[in-house]
Amino acid sequence: MYVYIAIAAYFVVLFLTLRDIRIYRRTSFESYRKGAMKGIAASTIVLIGAVITPLNPNIGLLLVLIGMFLNKKGTREKVFNDANATERMLGKTDLQQ
Repeated sequence: MYVYIAIAAYFVVLFLTLRDIRIYRRTSFESYRKGAMKGIAASTIVLIGAVITPLNPNIGLLLVLIGMFLNKKGTREKVFNDANATERMLGKTDLQQ
């Protein structure tokens, strides 16, 4: 059960990182580049935690939790004007470069 939680957390962090990369490529806002860089570091930590979880669930899930906290992005520029939830989830922005 713990392994599934760790794997789900890894895919969530990876999805949000790819979304930040897509928004950065479209808008060139520096905050999204920094968010993508944080996401890459956080996904690495979460992946290490997911690998350790079958051996020691306490340490593995602790690493997953630390990676999730490192994935915190901070304030961002407004890039969505009238996008619906699906477009926001996929990183489709109203602003272009």
